[in-house]
Amino acid sequence: MKFKFIILLITSAVIMAMTSDLKPYNIFNKKAKVQKFDKVIDKLSEADIVFFGELHNNSISHWLEFEVAKALFQKHGDSFVMGAEMYEADQQLIIDEYLSGAVKYKYFEDQARLWPNEKTDYAPILKFAQENHIPMIATNVPRRYAAIVNKGSLNALDSLSDEAKQYIAPLPIHYFENAACYTGMIAAMGGHKSARMTNIVKAQALKDATMAHFILKNWTEGKHFYHFNGAYHSDNYESIILYLKKANPELKIATITTVSQENIDTISEETQMSADFIIAVDEDMTTTY
Repeated sequence: MKFKFIILLITSAVIMAMTSDLKPYNIFNKKAKVQKFDKVIDKLSEADIVFFGELHNNSISHWLEFEVAKALFQKHGDSFVMGAEMYEADQQLIIDEYLSGAVKYKYFEDQARLWPNEKTDYAPILKFAQENHIPMIATNVPRRYAAIVNKGSLNALDSLSDEAKQYIAPLPIHYFENAACYTGMIAAMGGHKSARMTNIVKAQALKDATMAHFILKNWTEGKHFYHFNGAYHSDNYESIILYLKKANPELKIATITTVSQENIDTISEETQMSADFIIAVDEDMTTTY
């Protein structure tokens, strides 16, 4: 019996040894060195504005997004503000009503044009904001105005009413024609600079400009703004960040991005330069949709 028990212990130890090195992710800095979470938070807390570039359906990305929110709030307290691509500017009233407790979540959910993965991926952060009296800013342009640009270019926004223009960046919208984030989109669509292709990219620029506008509208010196968005909108310090830097070159900005790959023990040179911190997630990780 004693011999069987020893065999069982050895077998258990072997299994643990075989599985103990399994990790779902690593966080790297720009030098491709693995970082401890606490050290990442210490660095992020020095910034005026922090961007978390998520993969929209990645469960690790969303979990860490929430953990970063909690850690930064612990650092900054009342000076902490959050904002998100997933909420459109004309939803701000109902977001504020939910955060204040005036409106129950079910009414918010029914009326706020939420993303399909809201309940699993964003509602926990919104609930955290409610419980801790943290402002949550709806930064994105209402999608109907992006659709206008898709069909008629940025100039088509001039015809909007003054009320509608409250929900977009001030006109005229500057377009960074030669920025890699936008030329890369055109290249990915075949490389032809047709009016149709250019308008699709300009609609993305409208989103970036509007998100930058509402971030700045809700940030003042001494505050710390935490924004989560698809990685495209902050990778390589472009997209939203181009507009922020154009408005205020002195801003201290820190970025996180997420990549899904087979080997999480290393990242490519191109990836390591895309953000201040890179979360490499095992490509086998469960997705949220």
